Amino acid sequence: MKVYYDKEVDALYIKLGNKAPEGVIEITEGVNLDTTSEGKIVGLEILDASKRIDIKTILTYTLELDKKLTPQKTA
Repeated sequence: MKVYYDKEVDALYIKLGNKAPEGVIEITEGVNLDTTSEGKIVGLEILDASKRIDIKTILTYTLELDKKLTPQKTA
């Protein structure tokens, strides 16, 4: 996951994978999900980002993983 913020246009983009987006789903005005042709989410775009979220918080975050959600190894 990579997070990009463009201060000039006040846009935040969260890239969730390496696949190129092939479609867009508008969640609400200025908030879009980038998807593959299979419907997998590969990115999140937020326009007017500083009005919607605390930019300082999103650019300095801690990631905590729930071990119950971790895929199990197969034998």
